Amino acid sequence: MAIDTETVKRVAFLSRLRIDDDKIEATKEEFNKILAWIEELNEINTDNIEPLVAVNNTALRMRKDEVTAGRCKEAVLQNAPAAEYDYFAVPKVVE
Repeated sequence: MAIDTETVKRVAFLSRLRIDDDKIEATKEEFNKILAWIEELNEINTDNIEPLVAVNNTALRMRKDEVTAGRCKEAVLQNAPAAEYDYFAVPKVVE
């Protein structure tokens, strides 16, 4: 599978990245290198390998689940760049 210029532009649009016109060709080459590397990884035989949850086998420290002071909506909303109807207001990102 190879990525073409139109696909690079589409991915940039969907991910909200601004890629200058002079960088599109380099980005296309990078995408194609990544896809080639993934294809290389797909050739590895993993039949007898068990899936990992994490690369290290460390147990996480547990803490007691305690209820803390809540109802601090005003203080939390002071950190918001924009608030509306007592919620964080964010720009629309899904079309």
